[in-house]
Parts: sequence; structure tokens; C-alpha cells
Amino acid sequence: MVGLEDSPERCGEICVMEVFGDAVVPGETTSVGMGLKTIRDPSVPQDFEAVPLPIDLRDFHTYAVEWTAGQADFSVDDAPIRTCAGAPSYPLQLMLAVFDFPDRSIGNDDALVPTFTVDHIRGWNVAQELVA
Repeated sequence: MVGLEDSPERCGEICVMEVFGDAVVPGETTSVGMGLKTIRDPSVPQDFEAVPLPIDLRDFHTYAVEWTAGQADFSVDDAPIRTCAGAPSYPLQLMLAVFDFPDRSIGNDDALVPTFTVDHIRGWNVAQELVA
């Protein structure tokens, strides 16, 4: 989730889940990135970490953040993973994306096409009302 940049400095990020292909050992572990990213907002600390988890990325998992002004608590499959202080207190937009990095090709992977399958997305506002 990233700030709307309705003013230039309101662009901090709460990264709920980020995985690079080289962070996956199929059937064993996946290093899942989560945390805060400063971008151009000096009030949001750079506090991002790729945490090795005993999950298979090919399976469905629940990646979550409980976000309040000033704190973000991250979990995977309902297990608490990490907490970050200094989360943005302004509105954020949810962005989902998959990226391909052709410059990381090892020469025999031209047929590989990244996929990103989402089963569902949920969100609540401060009053715990369903918003999405």
C-alpha cells in the first residue's frame, strides 16, 4: 500500500508482501518481504525485511497487515511475523503487481512467464467495517 501523493511527501509504503523468484526454494522456504518503505517521506522509517518462512509460494497463503497510525503488524497465515513502528497515518492505495526482470535471465528461461493469482482481498477501516 502506498501513499496517494496528494502532497509529494505523502508517499510512504506499507509493503504487505513482496517475493522475488530467487527467494523461493520450492517445497521448503520462501523469503517474504514485508515492512515499511520511506520512498520520499522522511517521517516513515525504512524498515523492510525479507523473512525466510517455511511456506511453499505455490500454495495459497494469507498475507496480512494490521495498520494503525504509527504501527504496522505483519502476519502470514495468521502467524505474527514482525511489527514496524512509524507507519504512515495518511490514506494509502492498495497496489497489486507482478514484475518480470529480463536482465536476470540465465539464458534458458525464455518460456517462463510470471503469474500472480489472487484468491481474495479484504480490508477494514478504523471502525472495523468492511470496505473492500
